[in-house]
Amino acid sequence: MKAFLIYPATLFSLSCFAFPGNHGDISEDTVAEYAALAAKIARQSEVKRDSSKRAFDADAQRISTTGAHAYIAPGSNDVRGPCPGLNALANHGYISRTGVDSVLSITAASNEVFGMGLDLAAFLSVYSGVMAGDITSFSIGGKANSGSLLGGLTSSLGLLGEGQGLSASHNRFECDASPTRGDLYSTGDPVSLNLEQFEQLAAMPQGPNGYDLTVMSKFRGASFNNSIATNGHFFTGPFTHLAVNAAAHAFTYRLFGNWSAEHPGEGYLDLETLKSFEGVTGEPGNFQWEHGRERIPENWYRRPIGNEYSLVSLNLDAVHAITTEPYIIAIGGNTGEPNTFTGVDVVDLTGGVFNGQTLLEGNNLACFAFQVVSIASPDILRGGLLGNLVQTAVQKLTDALNPIIATFNCPQLTDYDTSLFEAFPGAGSGI
Repeated sequence: MKAFLIYPATLFSLSCFAFPGNHGDISEDTVAEYAALAAKIARQSEVKRDSSKRAFDADAQRISTTGAHAYIAPGSNDVRGPCPGLNALANHGYISRTGVDSVLSITAASNEVFGMGLDLAAFLSVYSGVMAGDITSFSIGGKANSGSLLGGLTSSLGLLGEGQGLSASHNRFECDASPTRGDLYSTGDPVSLNLEQFEQLAAMPQGPNGYDLTVMSKFRGASFNNSIATNGHFFTGPFTHLAVNAAAHAFTYRLFGNWSAEHPGEGYLDLETLKSFEGVTGEPGNFQWEHGRERIPENWYRRPIGNEYSLVSLNLDAVHAITTEPYIIAIGGNTGEPNTFTGVDVVDLTGGVFNGQTLLEGNNLACFAFQVVSIASPDILRGGLLGNLVQTAVQKLTDALNPIIATFNCPQLTDYDTSLFEAFPGAGSGI
């Protein structure tokens, strides 16, 4: 039986990757920038989410799409990838228009533009840097054209593993049954928007707040069933399915919705706003899409200041989706042919720490999903050693998030039996 030791009680600990050595270091200034972001995360987590912090503030919430943030389509040397939100940030210059930027910049921009909590934004950005980049930076699309942001160390010295970008992170970060992207095995292209899927999403009956969670949960269930029926390599891992897939559907409404004066409490996501963020033009039945053309709509307002979408928010939405469509909690996959989905017993997978019932209690769903991250083999470790200052910088964010994560009171996961995934050809690294 193949088992992995999961490091104690943290969803974000990068210490398990054990970056040794004195090579590939960054500057003291970068370490200071990480420390400043860590302090900001700590402050944000202490802000009470009372009504005064959620009042509509047009000046603070309206996101600029002019001047330095005017829309510019990507050039021939720019990269764009599977995440429409990141593509939009690059097209408007909130992150580098090249599509390659630092963990710090992408964390800050996700918070500034979309109102994503710094805790969640930092986790996702650092995880992207680990899984698809060089720890401190990553490409939002394919392999970067000009090396990493660490002074060209990747290309010139070979000290760092060369990240392949989010477009090459399937089943380590990106996953099947996406809201708008096709499955890798059945379509061969998990990066481009799938117009047939978008047509299906657009045709869904809208909820009280447009394409809200009542819509996205049902659409997630439909996508889940479609992948079972069409993709012989469909796999649902604890992290990629319970966390990443849940986030992709929840983010569509929670982060793309327009929190304007007309809808200040819950936001509203209509078809035109959805089309803009997804880079779609045309009308139902004749939609068109061109790679990398996602944009922030005019007169668009982000979530209220003080009502950021946090790690806790994601856990609540993930649990809500499962209570709406209970079958999507299944961990497992097809065994090589469509309609062969076989579930894995969570009790056996976790050595009895979790079961189907306890996963829906408290923050256990997030605890389970994120604790398995530490078994993954990041691109960066395949190429060499990282320096002490890199470790110090990333540890600053780890230290800032640990108190937040500690409030989750996660059961201690010590065994994770990935041999149970060997029957699933789409399992990959089993996360």
